Amino acid sequence: MSDRVWIIAEAGVNHNGSIDRALQLVDVAADAGADVIKFQTFKAEKIATARAAKAEYQIVNTGQADSQLAMLRSLELSVDDHRRLAERCRARDIAFMSTAFDAESLALLSAFDMPAIKIPSGDITCADLLLRAARLHRRLIVSTGMATLGEIEQALGVIAFGLMSDQAPTGRADFEMAYLSDAGRAALQDKVSLLHCVTEYPAPPDAVNLRAMDTMAAAFGLPVGYSDHTLGIEISLAAVARGAKVIEKHFTLDRSLPGPDHLASLEPAELGQLVSGIRNIERALGSALKGPVPAELRNRTVARRSLVAARPVRKGERFTADMITAKRPGDGLSPMEAWSLIGRVASRDFDTDEQLEQ
Repeated sequence: MSDRVWIIAEAGVNHNGSIDRALQLVDVAADAGADVIKFQTFKAEKIATARAAKAEYQIVNTGQADSQLAMLRSLELSVDDHRRLAERCRARDIAFMSTAFDAESLALLSAFDMPAIKIPSGDITCADLLLRAARLHRRLIVSTGMATLGEIEQALGVIAFGLMSDQAPTGRADFEMAYLSDAGRAALQDKVSLLHCVTEYPAPPDAVNLRAMDTMAAAFGLPVGYSDHTLGIEISLAAVARGAKVIEKHFTLDRSLPGPDHLASLEPAELGQLVSGIRNIERALGSALKGPVPAELRNRTVARRSLVAARPVRKGERFTADMITAKRPGDGLSPMEAWSLIGRVASRDFDTDEQLEQ
C-alpha cells in the first residue's frame, strides 16, 4: 500500500435522493482534491423491516420519528443514477465508489470500476455479504464501528475464506481455519484495510479513541485508517499524524439540509481544508531520519553562537569562566568548546565580543 493517504469524501446519502444534488457532490469532492467520492447503495426493503426504528441521532438530525424503512426509501438512487455518477466521476478525474448494503446492490456495484469495496460498520457481522464481497477479489475496506476485536477477527475469517475458496462454507470452523492459515493471512494483507470508526453522528471527541488504530494494526497486521464522524477536521488530521492510511469523511453541500448525516458532515470549503491539511501532514511526516534538512543549513550560522570574549582579554592572561561567553553568529568556535579554553593562556589581545580561538 502506498504511503499516500487515501482520502474518501463520503457523500453517503447527503444527496437526499436527488441525482442533481449527487452530481453537485461529485464536483465538490473533485474540486477539493479527494481521491474518491463514495455513495451508499441499497434497496430499503432488503435491509430494514417495517418495524425497524431510526437511531436516536437519525431522529434528531431528520426531525422525524418515522420508520427507518421510510427514510431509506427516500434516499435510494436508481441504477441509471449510479451510471450518471460514475460518468461524472470519470469526467472529473475522481474515483467512484459506493457502499453496498445488500447482495443485490453489491452485484450492481460489481459492474462498476470501483477501486475498492467498502464493508459498512453495521454489516461486519453479515457473513453472507462479507463472503460475497471477498469473492469479488477487489481491494476491501472494512469499517469497524461498534465492533470488538473478536468480531473483527471473525469478519476477517469470512473474508479470508472467501478470498481463498469458491466452496460453500460448512460453518464457523472454516472461517477460523482460513484466518489462521498462512495463505489466509497473506490474502488479507494483499486485499484488506481496516477503518477505526465510532458509529455516532456526530461522534464526540472523547469517544473516538484514536489509539484503537494502533491496537488494530498490531492485532491484525493490516493497514488501518479512520472513518471520521466527529465535527470539524482536526480529528481526521490527528489520525493521519498517527498513521492512518485511509481517511473517510462525510461531506454535504449544506449542513442545514434535512437528512440523517448532514449535521455531522463537512461543507465544501471545509472538505478542501481537510484535503490540504492531510497532504501537508503527509509531507511533514517525512522520514525517521533526524538531521538538518537543506533548508535549515543556511540558517545555522545565523541562529547559533560562537565563543567570544565577555570583557577585554590581554595577551598572556589565563582564561577563566567569566572571560568567556557565547553570542551570534555561529561562524566561530562552538560553545561546546568553552570548558577546553578555561585555563589556557591568551595568545593575543581580544576585545569584548571578539571571537575567541583555540
